[in-house]
Amino acid sequence: MSSIFPTRIRRVALFALITLSANMAFADGLKIGYTNLERIFREAPAAILSGKKIETEFSQREKDIQRLAADLKTKQTFFAENGLTLSDTQRRAKEAEINDLNLALQRRQREFKDDLQVWQAEANSAIIEKANAAVKRVAESENLDMVLQDVVWASKSIDITDQVLKILGDNK
Repeated sequence: MSSIFPTRIRRVALFALITLSANMAFADGLKIGYTNLERIFREAPAAILSGKKIETEFSQREKDIQRLAADLKTKQTFFAENGLTLSDTQRRAKEAEINDLNLALQRRQREFKDDLQVWQAEANSAIIEKANAAVKRVAESENLDMVLQDVVWASKSIDITDQVLKILGDNK
């Protein structure tokens, strides 16, 4: 019991110190801003351009994968309907063809997904870098002490997302 007591006292003292520091900061007029990162990813010119580039780059590959999937489905349907009428050699050949096609489809889908994730991560990184620079400009011009993002709720009075988007739009 005696070893728990000092830990509790330390926790209470630390909590009191943090609360007191926070109250003092607010009393001194701490200025906070907030950015909605989801809106920036959706509305920033760089994000829109990036989405179009990704769509252009990957749309043909997606169509090829869809064609391959349709071809596989056709072959599977044919085999399901006619497999019993085929000779053993023909049946094994069709099974091997379907299996190879299925493996090729899975490989292409995996490569597509991996490449898409890499492209999106690179694009998001560039957008975040530009957005952070814009946030810094707004924070400095508004004399903000702190800028938050991804909060549960924020008042419109501290939302600087529109200002950040304007800077990002001006820097096309």
